[in-house]
Amino acid sequence: MLRDYPAIASRLVASGPRAARMQRVVDALWESLQATGVSWVGFYLPERGPDGGTHLVLGPRRDKPACSPIGLHGACGRCYVSRQPVLVRDVRELGENYIACDPRDQSEVVVPCLEPNEDCWGVLDLDSHDVGSFDALDIAGLTLVLRAAELTR
Repeated sequence: MLRDYPAIASRLVASGPRAARMQRVVDALWESLQATGVSWVGFYLPERGPDGGTHLVLGPRRDKPACSPIGLHGACGRCYVSRQPVLVRDVRELGENYIACDPRDQSEVVVPCLEPNEDCWGVLDLDSHDVGSFDALDIAGLTLVLRAAELTR
């Protein structure tokens, strides 16, 4: 389905604290994309656990709860560690590496949020109840939206 990321990006304000900008991105994406089959939008942020290891915790999101904390073995963790977008056409292909917060979700796209020095401070995650809902155009569009909100380099 066609998703108008430039229109979403043009409505974003790149001022204020990072948390406020993240919430504006989540709200804008949810309001614009839920009718296109997107079932969830949110950020995951790294945090050190009591064991000294890193896991991801839920940040701003829409419109339902999700798993938190999550390990680095899933799509969000792979994106965070590699600093590269992750496109999952069919979550069943991930096997044990899929973290199922909503068993109805069938596809996923995750985009890293990068500092100018390339450090990854979080990831933007979108899910869909449809197989093959996301593609490379979504990665480019979501990156455009993150840049408009000054949430990635």
